[in-house]
Amino acid sequence: MQPPETLADAGKDTSRRLYVYNSGFFTQRRVKRILDLAGWSVSLGRPSGTDWIGVWGAAPSSEQGLSVAERRDAQVLRVEDAFLRSLHPGRVAREAPLGLVLDRTGLHFDASRPSDLERLLIDDPLDDAALLNSARDLMARCTGARLSKYSAYDPDLTLPDPGYVLVIDQVEGDASVLASVPGPDMARARFAEMLYYAQTEHPNARILIRSHPETQAGTRPGHYTREQAQGRIAFVDGAYAPMDLLEGAIAVYTLSSHMGFEAILAGHKPRVFGTPFYAGWGLTEDEHQLIRRQRKLTRTQLFAGAMMRYPVWYDPYHDTLCDLERVIATLEATQRAWIEDRHGWVGRNIRLWKRPHMQTMFGQQKPMRFGTPRVAGDARVMSWGRAAEPGEVCVEDGFIRSQGLGAELVPPMSLVLDDTGIYFDPTRPSRLETLIAKSGSLPDHALDRARRVIRRLVTEQVTKYAAGAKGAELEHLENRPVLLVPGQVENDASVVVGSPEIKTNAALLKRVRDANAEAFILYKPHPDVVAGLRPGAVADAGQWADRVITDIPMSQLLQQVDAVWTMTSLTGFEALLRDVPVTTLGVPFYAGWGLTTDLCPTPDRRGQVVALEALVHASLIDYPRYFDPVTGQACPVEIVLDRLRDGTIPPAGALRLLAKAQGILASYAWLWRR
Repeated sequence: MQPPETLADAGKDTSRRLYVYNSGFFTQRRVKRILDLAGWSVSLGRPSGTDWIGVWGAAPSSEQGLSVAERRDAQVLRVEDAFLRSLHPGRVAREAPLGLVLDRTGLHFDASRPSDLERLLIDDPLDDAALLNSARDLMARCTGARLSKYSAYDPDLTLPDPGYVLVIDQVEGDASVLASVPGPDMARARFAEMLYYAQTEHPNARILIRSHPETQAGTRPGHYTREQAQGRIAFVDGAYAPMDLLEGAIAVYTLSSHMGFEAILAGHKPRVFGTPFYAGWGLTEDEHQLIRRQRKLTRTQLFAGAMMRYPVWYDPYHDTLCDLERVIATLEATQRAWIEDRHGWVGRNIRLWKRPHMQTMFGQQKPMRFGTPRVAGDARVMSWGRAAEPGEVCVEDGFIRSQGLGAELVPPMSLVLDDTGIYFDPTRPSRLETLIAKSGSLPDHALDRARRVIRRLVTEQVTKYAAGAKGAELEHLENRPVLLVPGQVENDASVVVGSPEIKTNAALLKRVRDANAEAFILYKPHPDVVAGLRPGAVADAGQWADRVITDIPMSQLLQQVDAVWTMTSLTGFEALLRDVPVTTLGVPFYAGWGLTTDLCPTPDRRGQVVALEALVHASLIDYPRYFDPVTGQACPVEIVLDRLRDGTIPPAGALRLLAKAQGILASYAWLWRR
């Protein structure tokens, strides 16, 4: 028996007509789009010949489609949400799914008959080394990021003390429950039985009942009532991450909840009272014998089959099908944005032209407010750069910023939020410094991702501003090392606080020449200085530099030099990515970790040596927030690299008018004060 088609197989199909009798297939545009990308043309009417009928799982609305299929002898495609769906349940927040399962044989949660997933888990060898290695990495990434079918959670909630038995409730009428027991009355009895067994088999343990998110939201009732929370039994409600609750449990009881699958990923062998897809493979303690499932699977094999081979995953940034890794990266980015923005923000010291972009980036959960806060309530206060006061969060541009200069009012695609300090100020700790210090314990899959990011940055010639056309090649210089000195904006905060000895570009050039009398020194002024927008011009740079360059992009220039000398410029970090030696005369964030030659003392906090991949993961993956200007959503770093590579970035539009308006308002304010 052949396993069901994979994503790759689906891409080879010509489009089939899929007749549906549920308006949701048309009103839920994401569902219709995923079906279309997977080769199914959603239609109305009567099927004929090789046409298929599409139904949504075992929902009541599926009855008409099943009836038509029986009369017309048509094949049925059953559609359901994939196992990583969204931040919140669809009924609660009406979020579109990030994937679907398209089953031609049955329903994955109904063990009364086979399904494509069951066939896959029985027949597919699931022994490919590359597949299993990838599955281990993605499984670790899912559990580490606290991803679940619904991935929003509140990290500030106090977790219950570990050592409890976790009993998982489900909503009344859930299709997977009704597929396991014959009717609602039997379902209530089975849940009561499950709670009884949990108490009997663990007579001295606390019993915590976990309600379904929809029950907690008040949209659908569960099977347990508050009257059952007596003695050592209690409910554990709230926006907890399922993985956090599973890690504190000594045993897990479930009927058919997807959280039982997550319990397996967390290392449990859950007690299962229904017939979910993950039962019967030797990874659960089953109340029911599932005759067809005689094979023993590892956790990795189950994950590979259920999460990588079975679903059809969707990339909302490129409107295309994708693999599980892209979905995980998407959820990591959107989950982080939800967690950080859920209470709202007050923006202080935010210039007028930046506010629309900041509103779009940080105000999707609650609208941002701007100005000096009187009463912030639960909202946090962010302030630009070093102007943040105690208790506020610093916000600054990220290290892969835009295709164009901030001084030219090009909005950023990445910003950093730092609740400890700020990365360019070495006089105090910062969140980035903490991330770098902890990066030595990053798992292999995280370091592999950082390597891929480095490779893209180098091959696609990405720098902070990703600006500038291809310039001229440098002439070949024999027997002279070529040193690149990047100029900086002299009143930039990274120079003011991060370079205690060298404060000007002229002093920088003189110091480099004094230390390298025989070198060929290239000086590249900062683009903002060249444009006349910021201070830092050096009138007589030629007395120290052999050549002043403005027409070669930094990414191209770094391929042609032997070393970089800098105060605190991000060019030093970009040079490290390209294996170019770097000497620092100030204390940038990348100094003091064993990767640079540091001529200025660095903080004792930076005592350990870190790998380049670890530094990159902390600096470009963990620290910044990325924003996709095309979809208007939070995104992973890879999407920003795609946009810069493809040039699919909308123009800044009216931002210059806003900046001019701010200048006019500031002038009137000055006159008023006078």
